Amino acid sequence: MLRLVWLSLALWGAVHPMYYFSQHLISTGWDFQALIDAWYVNDSTTGLTWDLTIAAITLTIWVLAEVAVRRNWLTLIAIPATFCIGVSCGLPLYLYLRSRPI
Repeated sequence: MLRLVWLSLALWGAVHPMYYFSQHLISTGWDFQALIDAWYVNDSTTGLTWDLTIAAITLTIWVLAEVAVRRNWLTLIAIPATFCIGVSCGLPLYLYLRSRPI
């Protein structure tokens, strides 16, 4: 049951933020620089950007450390999911993959 919660959160974490990113990109003519500039428009967005960056780096280190011990290579998928989509997808995806029966 908990695995379904992780999977549901991973899907939600992939779809929901991407909706807003795509809306912004459509409104700016797919200008990725404008998207990055928006991350630093004021102190609150800059703080949130750094918060998520630090969380993404922490998750990456955790995944790599666990892969070194458990040899669960499939969980490495969480790293590109984290940096291409976000921590809201990468973390629950990792928990979903980590909790699979061995």
